[in-house]
Amino acid sequence: MTLKKSFTLALKNLLFDKMRSLLTMLGIIIGVAAVIILISLMNGMMGLMNDEFSKLGTDSINITVTDRGGRRTVDENDMYKFAEENPDYIKAVSPNVTIPAATVMTADDDLTTSVNGVDERYAEIRLNGLEQGRFLHYSDVERKQKVCVIGTYIEKELFGRGMGLGQTFKINGKSFKVVGVLNEEEDSESGSADEAIYIPYTVAVTMSQNGFISSYIVQAANVDIVDGAVTKIKQYFDNKIGDSDYYSVLSVKQVMDMVNTMTGTMETLLVCIAGISLLVGGIGIMNIMLVSVTERTREIGIRKSLGAKNRDIKSQFVIEAGTVSGVGGIIGIIVGSILAVLFGSLLDLKTVPSLSAIGIAFGVSVAIGILFGYLPAKNAANLNPIDALRHE
Repeated sequence: MTLKKSFTLALKNLLFDKMRSLLTMLGIIIGVAAVIILISLMNGMMGLMNDEFSKLGTDSINITVTDRGGRRTVDENDMYKFAEENPDYIKAVSPNVTIPAATVMTADDDLTTSVNGVDERYAEIRLNGLEQGRFLHYSDVERKQKVCVIGTYIEKELFGRGMGLGQTFKINGKSFKVVGVLNEEEDSESGSADEAIYIPYTVAVTMSQNGFISSYIVQAANVDIVDGAVTKIKQYFDNKIGDSDYYSVLSVKQVMDMVNTMTGTMETLLVCIAGISLLVGGIGIMNIMLVSVTERTREIGIRKSLGAKNRDIKSQFVIEAGTVSGVGGIIGIIVGSILAVLFGSLLDLKTVPSLSAIGIAFGVSVAIGILFGYLPAKNAANLNPIDALRHE
């Protein structure tokens, strides 16, 4: 019997008892669909996290320093000098002084939010441009001018959209003038990047409880040199401070790599769990094929008496098992792709069914069908034709 005839016969047997065929394929359908859904959702989540990290700048490095006192410490002048001496590694550096839970007030409204003290280079390191006005200037930092740049959420809450430039408000009792409004990034929502206030770090230091600058944002010369820049900074701090417990250097790229590694491991674990359904489906196929061999014993005896060889009988049943699992895999791909997009929209994730996941899931489903169908096929091929003809 040719391969085409075996495949045609397999399809006929599949359609002969549709309910039994569907129940046989159910494990394969669920397994394939689960693999596609999980991989698609994990890819969507990884894409979302990478987008969020990219907003922070994949070439940026965060430095945190603890004050040891005396000479074994680092201040902003040391950091500026270090950046000037290493232009191949460092493009820009900015102090970052945070005033947490600051009270922001106008004559009519007030809110509580964090305020960041930075210098004029911070805009090119982290920010996504301005909607109105300008960012901080060197003169603002040097002269400790009480000016600020705000996000669109702050503008909306205090003054109304498009009305913030040139206005004044108080931060912890001190008056500041708005000289710039940042581009909107996340629909001006609370807790987003649009809830931001930037003032000169020289002013923020005087307003903070600790006069020591403990945080710096560094921009590497380019994305490819980030790891080298991190190494260079660590060498500098080792020489300057001498104890790694008093400082930390972490790049956004390192954080992205760690998160991607963790999510990749989680994805593999979830796919393995989903793969159990494929194994269950394979066992179901084997059981049904064993039943099918018993039901078709007389047919096998007739074929053998007419000259069919053992390999012909074996290939027929293996192809039937592969066809059952293949059709189940196709149904699983359709169901999984639809559900992946649906769940993605519900979770606000951009999910596109992975072609590699579809290919792997389908290939594994067919392979499982053939593997679990081999034993019934072997049993069928080894039947004695005389005994098979006598079977009722």
